[in-house]
Amino acid sequence: MIALTLGRVAELLGTRLSTGDPGAEVTSVVTDSRQVQAGSLFVALPGARVDGHDHVLPAVAAGAVGALTSRGVPGAPCLPVLDPLDALGRLARHVVDLGVGGGLQVVGITGSQGKTSTKDLLAQVLEHAAPTVAPVGNLNNEIGVPLTACRVTAATRFLVAELGARGIGHIAHLCGIVAPRVGVVLNVGSAHVGEFGGRDAIARAKGELVEALPADGWAVLNADDPLVWAMRTRTTAPVLAFAVGGLPAGVGAGPALWAADLAPDRLDRHRFRLHHRSPDGTLAAAADVALGLTGRHQVANAVAAAAAATALGLPLDLVATGLSGAGLRSRWRMELTERRDGVVVVNDTYNANPESMAAALGTLSELGSAAGGRTFAVLGDMLELGADAVREHTELGRLAGARVSGLVALGEHAATVVAAAVAAGLDPAAALATDDRDEARDRVAADLRPGDVVLVKASRGLALDTVAEALASPGGAGPAAAETVTTAAAVPRTAEDPA
Repeated sequence: MIALTLGRVAELLGTRLSTGDPGAEVTSVVTDSRQVQAGSLFVALPGARVDGHDHVLPAVAAGAVGALTSRGVPGAPCLPVLDPLDALGRLARHVVDLGVGGGLQVVGITGSQGKTSTKDLLAQVLEHAAPTVAPVGNLNNEIGVPLTACRVTAATRFLVAELGARGIGHIAHLCGIVAPRVGVVLNVGSAHVGEFGGRDAIARAKGELVEALPADGWAVLNADDPLVWAMRTRTTAPVLAFAVGGLPAGVGAGPALWAADLAPDRLDRHRFRLHHRSPDGTLAAAADVALGLTGRHQVANAVAAAAAATALGLPLDLVATGLSGAGLRSRWRMELTERRDGVVVVNDTYNANPESMAAALGTLSELGSAAGGRTFAVLGDMLELGADAVREHTELGRLAGARVSGLVALGEHAATVVAAAVAAGLDPAAALATDDRDEARDRVAADLRPGDVVLVKASRGLALDTVAEALASPGGAGPAAAETVTTAAAVPRTAEDPA
């Protein structure tokens, strides 16, 4: 963090330090008292089960120089404010402004799916050029975004902000905190459609990012998604298109990046040729990329990251090198493990929506074809689909029934998924609806043989990562000791990812 004294923080937030040294330096900001270090400012947030004010004194004892609170805590140096969360956002904006004054560039990323993977790819590309700050995991809401922004130091040159939303106005609020100069919109899907009320409302919410961009920034838009491409009329910033497989008709002759000549390996990791067209309509450069991430959908994420990096001024050859060397940083997102016995397990249990389910089943099919084995899917409910839930789970079952050798479904809509899969041609004896994760694990584990591929995917609320991790072990139901082809650092379990 760009260091500020407690007195300066108090001045910025319009409050007074209750006690303590106003000259003490704040060098980090945390909302979890377990993360306190010397120099931390602890933000006491109320929660459904825990009130942060109960942890102020332990935070100070652990080295916090002060606490941002809504009321005084006797014996602790407090900065009392009306709303600590709002104050956290205002503090983060000041840190960003200081960084921008020193050369910081901010990029915001939003979309119904792929935000975290794209953020991770972009961060790994930018790190080749200069010090970069990006969220750990999916810190993409009104708490996570300012916490990430507060990690900016005087040396930071790039800040990558992942922007999620559960309603209209949320992304606009987050943009007010981090002030992105480059905005990337990946797609408009059905994630959380029950909360938004429809895809048009989701598109309105995602478009708040491009509306917030300055005229000298860049709107990086997915030309393959009509709802995203339509957002070009909502911004004063120039538009940089990105696409996979070539540019769609109607994009025009402006600046663009696209992937062509896609070629997967046996683990569905794609090579492709990345093309960059300059603003004058001429082909500026081309470079080869060999992704280390599984799934064709990762190509779109990689091209989006490449477009953002180009908008930030990086040359295409450096971008291609960064993408080719990038790995998973956030767990449970197409995390692929190849067991010693030849079974492949794909753990994609962090989140799920209709589009990501379809992409994951497509990857499962490709992996099975390449391995010459059978395909199994353990699928849990897709949450927060509202009135569309039955229809979308029926479609999920239809897709699965046409692509898998065996299916286990869990959750409220498990019977719907299985019925649709059987109607699509899956042998009823190869399908099971259950509420028991152990039964799901054992049903699949008992039938696996070398060359088989298993996909485990659901919304985070079903916690199917335990099933995936058990299946990834050599015996299929114990502590993992497998040869992991693609790994990621551990991240904490959180609530459902904002759209």
